Amino acid sequence: MNTRHRKLFNALWLIAAIILSSASAQETKKNRPEPLRIQEQGSFAIGGSVTTAPGTFDPIKQGAYNPAGTDPAGQTLHGDHAYVFYQVPVNARKLPLVFWHGHGQTAKTWETTPDGREGFQNIFLRRRFPVYLIDQPRRGRAARSSQPITISATPDEQLWFGIFRIGAWPNFYPGVQFSHDEQALNQFFRQMVPNTGPYDGQVNTDAVSALFDKIGPAILVTHSQSGGLGWRTALKNRNVRAIVSYEPAFDFPFPQEEAPPGMTFGGRELKPLVVPMSDFMMFTKIPIIIYYGDNIPGNPSTNPGQEQWRIFFEMAKRWRDAVNRLGGNVSLVHLPEIGIRGNTHFPMSDLNNLVIADLLSKFLREKGLD
Repeated sequence: MNTRHRKLFNALWLIAAIILSSASAQETKKNRPEPLRIQEQGSFAIGGSVTTAPGTFDPIKQGAYNPAGTDPAGQTLHGDHAYVFYQVPVNARKLPLVFWHGHGQTAKTWETTPDGREGFQNIFLRRRFPVYLIDQPRRGRAARSSQPITISATPDEQLWFGIFRIGAWPNFYPGVQFSHDEQALNQFFRQMVPNTGPYDGQVNTDAVSALFDKIGPAILVTHSQSGGLGWRTALKNRNVRAIVSYEPAFDFPFPQEEAPPGMTFGGRELKPLVVPMSDFMMFTKIPIIIYYGDNIPGNPSTNPGQEQWRIFFEMAKRWRDAVNRLGGNVSLVHLPEIGIRGNTHFPMSDLNNLVIADLLSKFLREKGLD
């Protein structure tokens, strides 16, 4: 190759490299999500209690920390509050979404998914909803409790693998919408946290009701254990303008006249919560939607991880019917029945969470809540 040809070759090679580099950069840019535009964000504690020990605090005598035991005389303990992180996007919609986690969880439920994708926090920020993420009292970043508890360190993750309907350890359910990557399961197990005080429904609902007092009208989005707490919060606070509940547990409130018989699970009888008819009628005045995922059997099962959800799902049907008989507006969606299959107990972070988010957006649009 002579000098002229070599220069031409080098020039063509450089042009090709520039074109390939530009195309690669454009492809990378195309694959990135659009920037999130946040008008305001912050965090705060809400609700809670203040305990004052008898006696008088002496800043000299008691002013040094003693690991062996600090004298509490005259000192205070601020506890039992919820922790709330919030973000308000640019050009925000009117009604915020308040996200409340389930048992053994924190606001992490709604954040980045175990396999690293955007969770409901970002998905609905991109859809211009203000979002409020709760760590309920005595949990996560709201860990300060006014009541003591002993926290054990008992291995139990394979049990929860089954209860959360990912599979029957060590096998995943066929077609399950949960990543089979080991790191996804590692991240999922690490988002579980203990209670730092005795579980107390009134403490939880008082704190979340105080949140609705602070922010005004909003849509409450619950998951699992907070489903029952969400019903009770709505009875306390009229600023709850709608409820979206993902796989609520057994504790649905019924008036005495509508209360179904109890159901048995694990050798114990589960009885519905009874409330006055005047309270129950509140549920007829707001839109409510409930979602359940896959691998919930239609008949009694020997698999306890599935059987408990069969019972909870059956009670949800009875509650929907009771509310709607009295003029309510409750929708109960069993995802496999509408062709959406493989969802676990955590549909908001499953592999198809955008499909699940679209269902929620559709509900909000149809009810005039967006």
